[in-house]
Amino acid sequence: MGAYFDINENGCSIRCKLYCTDARSVKRAVIFCHGFGGHKDNHAAETFAQRAVTKRKGTAVVVFDWPCHGSDARKNLLLEDCDTYLTTVIEYCRRRFGTDELYAYGTSFGGYLLLKYLAEHGNPFRKVALRCPAIDMRSTIRGVVASEEDLQKMDAGKPVLVGFDRKVKVGSAFMDGLRESDVRQHEYFDFADDILILHGTSDEIVPFEDSYTFADDNAIELVPIEGADHRFHDPKKMDAAIARIIEFFGW
Repeated sequence: MGAYFDINENGCSIRCKLYCTDARSVKRAVIFCHGFGGHKDNHAAETFAQRAVTKRKGTAVVVFDWPCHGSDARKNLLLEDCDTYLTTVIEYCRRRFGTDELYAYGTSFGGYLLLKYLAEHGNPFRKVALRCPAIDMRSTIRGVVASEEDLQKMDAGKPVLVGFDRKVKVGSAFMDGLRESDVRQHEYFDFADDILILHGTSDEIVPFEDSYTFADDNAIELVPIEGADHRFHDPKKMDAAIARIIEFFGW
């Protein structure tokens, strides 16, 4: 399930995957933003797409590789490149499918980048669902993803390879960008009704408390998923999260 394609625009070559039953009759599109070290073939995206596409005609799910992730060719991860990729995918989906009915689903790092995008550009989406968003992405890398040796190299100004499915080169420019682009310094009241956060209470990567505080500060609905870890390895908990997201999207 899923067809691969590239978007070659704005100086980018973005590797994408499209889930839909008929690309000629798409009424709405969900842009899925994967997490740090992930890729467009991740299981969570496919599981969501199977539920969203097969039972709801006219729905498409588009997943893409962030810079330096999956099969992307870039070598150095920069926040400005992530912003360009997301902007390009949004514009492409509008044009290709001829619709402004766009939705977003972001996990972890992808959730952080969506919040950053909203703060800097406004909200182009009908609804935005965030699962275990890395609200404090810099601390997530320094406290969980990177090793002590990695941190020493980072602090010395040297790039390091960190991540999960694919190691990503992280340098001082990226870490400085995370410090400067702290989503907690923005208010999201104008978008609050259109944002839903789901977070596992047993998340070992991104603290549940980060989402709780952020949601409370911005009047955003938070759905705790009891016992779920960061990747929602329990299929029943993942199914519950997907059902709640689709309900929130209002299809």
